Amino acid sequence: MEQRFGGKTVIVTGASSGIGVGIARRFALEGANVVLAARRKDRLDTLAAELGTERTLAVATDVTSRDAVQAMIGAAVDRFGGLDVLVSNAGLGLGKDFEKTTLDDWRLVMSTDVDSCFFGAQAALPHLKQSRGSIVQIASASGLGGDRMLTAYNAAKGAVVNFTRGLAFDLGRLGIRVNAVAPSLTLGAEHADHPDAGSLIERFDQRRALTGYSTPADIAGAVAFLSSDDARFITGTILPVDGGITAGSGQPPLF
Repeated sequence: MEQRFGGKTVIVTGASSGIGVGIARRFALEGANVVLAARRKDRLDTLAAELGTERTLAVATDVTSRDAVQAMIGAAVDRFGGLDVLVSNAGLGLGKDFEKTTLDDWRLVMSTDVDSCFFGAQAALPHLKQSRGSIVQIASASGLGGDRMLTAYNAAKGAVVNFTRGLAFDLGRLGIRVNAVAPSLTLGAEHADHPDAGSLIERFDQRRALTGYSTPADIAGAVAFLSSDDARFITGTILPVDGGITAGSGQPPLF
């Protein structure tokens, strides 16, 4: 595979499972030093061993804590000498009727999905200014429209979408690009045997242009593109990787 990130350092939050693991693997394959950040240090250590510990760093991080995020970025710079790409992937969904959504529920989703992006961007900024690097945030198709029983998640991911756009304008003058990827249903190997996977895919197929589902590797490919010099004049973009679900009108099949 092309080594577009040889000698560069990339931080991936939420790197202990799913999309985060896929993103970390892709950057490692393309030659990057990869900093893995999440709460579960044991899972990060396992992934670091797979990717090669000489070019990875696993840091247990609570992305809802500004101090923890700053410490994580400091550890990355201390280990590898700089920072080129920040991938703010950590996130939390909450399927709950609005009437039953508590203030604690709301704040947990907002802190995990939105505050984490703010903390990461601010802590990374001095280093990204030096490298003229980039930020990629993981939004969601749920940030581009509404869903039943996902009001907190819709609001949080909608905030990530417009935070990406606003930040692109603020940081563009510094040579820093800011983009987001908006996945829909994304299933990794850990979901293959889930009893509801088949019916879930069928329901999504009624709304998408393409059948099937995206994998963490699909999302990782989009993130790597937006982080690379191939996207050097792309900023403020929200790239859906959703099989065309956001291209639809939202109506059920008519014929």
